[in-house]
Amino acid sequence: MMGESFKALCSDFYVNQKIAVKMDLPRSRETVLEFFERVRRQFPRMTQFRRYREELALESPSSDSPHHWVAVRSNNIRSGTVNPPTTAEGYALHAHVLETAPYFLNVSPLDIESLELLMGFDLAASGNHDAIVADAILTGSPLRSALELQGATVSHCQPVLGVTFGERGEYEINVEIKTRGHAAAGRDTEPAAEPISVYLILRRLGSVGDLKELPGIFSQLTTTGEELVEKRVVPTLLAPIREAIASSGNI
Repeated sequence: MMGESFKALCSDFYVNQKIAVKMDLPRSRETVLEFFERVRRQFPRMTQFRRYREELALESPSSDSPHHWVAVRSNNIRSGTVNPPTTAEGYALHAHVLETAPYFLNVSPLDIESLELLMGFDLAASGNHDAIVADAILTGSPLRSALELQGATVSHCQPVLGVTFGERGEYEINVEIKTRGHAAAGRDTEPAAEPISVYLILRRLGSVGDLKELPGIFSQLTTTGEELVEKRVVPTLLAPIREAIASSGNI
């Protein structure tokens, strides 16, 4: 599956990147627009400039597949690709942002707080998302047994697990499951038609010696991320949740 898109595993697959910095980024009209124009020249479909409460964003039309976006906040630069046909195409925008954003937005090597890669998987499901997740990954576990009460309904199951590794603890990996629907809407309300989301988040913490190191670090994160998705996330999370959704009839 390496090199292919993970879209076949879910309703939507997306790859996001975040460059977090320690000092506030310049937000002047000229600086941000010059950066966005540089991105647009590389990705011509990104023509929609939007201003939100805390960020300035450049996006392609929402109907595009893949859909691309870049956003600048006071302390981070984020980018995302939704439903890329291959993982390589999913990383292309992020590689371009890594090469250009630090220079247009005056980011120094010492200013880097972290570089983050998020691989997200949305699984369409109605019904009680929390119960679906609990049935999929906690059945028979000590944690599930602790609250197996007669007549009880699972109302919250959004597990998060994080690990740190590296010689200086400079790498973090987190797995998160985000539920919506029944528990969030309330027992007497029809659940919203929103997905169950599984996130794999990889971060490299700390400053760098040279900005030219960033693409290599990002490449390490993507290689590790793809390996974890294929060997761990798919068999232990995505596949069981998909099966639980299908068996519950809440597709």
